[in-house]
Amino acid sequence: MTTSTTTIAVLGSGRVGGTLARGLAAAGHPVTIGIRDPESVRPHWADTGVEVADIETAIRSAAVVVNATPGDTTLERLTALRAGLAGRILLDVSNATTRTADGLPGGLAYVDGSLGERLQAALPETRVVKSLNTMLFSVMTAPAALATPPTAFVSGDDAAAKATVGDLLRSLGWQDGWVVDLGPIATASGPESMALMVPSLLGAIGFAPFALSVAR
Repeated sequence: MTTSTTTIAVLGSGRVGGTLARGLAAAGHPVTIGIRDPESVRPHWADTGVEVADIETAIRSAAVVVNATPGDTTLERLTALRAGLAGRILLDVSNATTRTADGLPGGLAYVDGSLGERLQAALPETRVVKSLNTMLFSVMTAPAALATPPTAFVSGDDAAAKATVGDLLRSLGWQDGWVVDLGPIATASGPESMALMVPSLLGAIGFAPFALSVAR
């Protein structure tokens, strides 16, 4: 359990959002899933310690908003929420890719930069931090389960926001030596490119937990 807690809204209730919501709640943080139709999923979250609300209500209650929505529609989706996101930290864990017929990443949606940069430009009053986007969703909340220590990269322009995200990562089991601060949000383009490896990696190892790791 954490000694300090952060109120968190998780946007997206799929495998990524669901895993993060449960993991952050188990770490002691007050977590609310933000979804368009909360009543449709409320029974699923009963007795989990995770609250469910509409998106605007979830954001209003949070200091940190986690974006776990599909990356190819994230920019449009979050730009529409600009007023509510003002003053908050946005932890973006998504990758913006085009999709192949089988739903796997086919290419980068933004070849001349990153989704992280575009989010920060579109949301100037929000402190955007990119992290946890170079691994299978299960590793996000259980990094020690891998035989090799994984690496979580962090990109963002605001040092205090990155420190808050660092605290959240530690509460999920990420050791300080496993977290690499790459610098400003412009550095998010490198980790986001990891998505291009996913189809061939899954073909080689199957649907097994994996993460990018820096050996040094």
